[in-house]
Amino acid sequence: MDDACPFCAIVSGVAPANVILDDGKVLAFMDWRQAVPGHVLVIPHRHVPDIYTLADDEAAALMQATVRVARALRAAYDPPGLNLWQSNGEAGGQEVFHFHLHVHPRRVDDGLLRVYPDAVPPRSGADQLAAIARTLKARLEH
Repeated sequence: MDDACPFCAIVSGVAPANVILDDGKVLAFMDWRQAVPGHVLVIPHRHVPDIYTLADDEAAALMQATVRVARALRAAYDPPGLNLWQSNGEAGGQEVFHFHLHVHPRRVDDGLLRVYPDAVPPRSGADQLAAIARTLKARLEH
C-alpha cells in the first residue's frame, strides 16, 4: 500500500467508495467522476503504479473482473457500446498513479472519448510499419 495513494485508501477501507466487486485481488468501484453513467474503475489491490509493473497474474485477474463488470453493465443497462480506457504516465494522461482500467458504457453521441476525431493519413509507410513490427516481435521473444 502507498499511504499517499487515493486508490490504496479505497482498498484499505480508509476512503469511501461504491464498491461493486472485490475478489481479494481486484476491486471495482464507481468512478467519482461519472464521465458517462455507469463509469467503473477496476484496480488491483496491490499498489501498482502502471501497466509495466503489473504482474501477469494480476493482469489476468484484472481482465477477468473487467469482463464481469462489462457483462453486468450490459445486463443492467444494455448500452449499445463499451470502452475500456487505461492510461500510463503523465504523457498518457494518467492522473492517479495506481494502475486502473476505466469501463465506460457508451451511448451514441454521448460526447465521450472521440479518440480519432479526424481521419488522418498514415504516418508510417508499409516499410516503417514492418520495421516496428519486427522490433516489437523481437522484444516479445525474449
